[in-house]
Amino acid sequence: MFGRSTAVAKAGTLPPAVEPGIDALMRLIEKATMEPDFDVAKLRELLDVKTQWEKTEAKKAFVVALNAFKADPPQITKNKTVSFGRGEGKTEYDHATLDQVCDVVGKALAEQGLSHTWDLEQSENVSGPVKVTCILTHVLGHSERVSLQSPPDDSGSKNRIQQIASTVTYLERYTLLAATGLATQDQDNDGGPVTEFIYADQKEELIALIKEIGADNPKSNRSFLKYLGVKTLDEIPADKFDEAKAALKKKRKAQ
Repeated sequence: MFGRSTAVAKAGTLPPAVEPGIDALMRLIEKATMEPDFDVAKLRELLDVKTQWEKTEAKKAFVVALNAFKADPPQITKNKTVSFGRGEGKTEYDHATLDQVCDVVGKALAEQGLSHTWDLEQSENVSGPVKVTCILTHVLGHSERVSLQSPPDDSGSKNRIQQIASTVTYLERYTLLAATGLATQDQDNDGGPVTEFIYADQKEELIALIKEIGADNPKSNRSFLKYLGVKTLDEIPADKFDEAKAALKKKRKAQ
């Protein structure tokens, strides 16, 4: 049986063979191949036993490693704040971004010989649900899967690719948290898949409009950002892009 001190592998290494039974099994296999009346069928049976043994031990090692990970879980802090709107209509929430979650969780998993990957499934209908599966794998080969699915995030003015990317990012974050049994501090309260801020091409479109109407001077720029409830263009929520563009076009028409 794997002991706690030996079954938990460090990143990039395999735990030592601590089960004496596997050595005995290997001797039987070696002996079978050296016998004059070598029995291929018998060897296959022994190899099947060995394979099943290894699968069982890999699963045990996975459980021990995951338990060790959970015994000293990493702290995931919310590193992004989204705030838009004013007065009673103001919306504000904090959350941990995917890169933040991956950086913190990935390092802690690696210390226990665990790693994570994702599998993505998209229906033939581009408007159909996106399914993301997080796969946790131990260095000995055993893996466990957690899946979540959601329709493309159509908030804001995102194109189809952006909608899918937004949903994938959200599902990757939460399947990893679910697979590892973790939660961000106080848990995220964003309530659903969203793209936090406008995309680069949307930002460029706003900049072009701002320059066109001559609102790129510091005073006008501050007034525009204040109207949207943000400090910089990069902080404009994706679902506020249409409102921002409409405001600039309205100002252009009034000139």
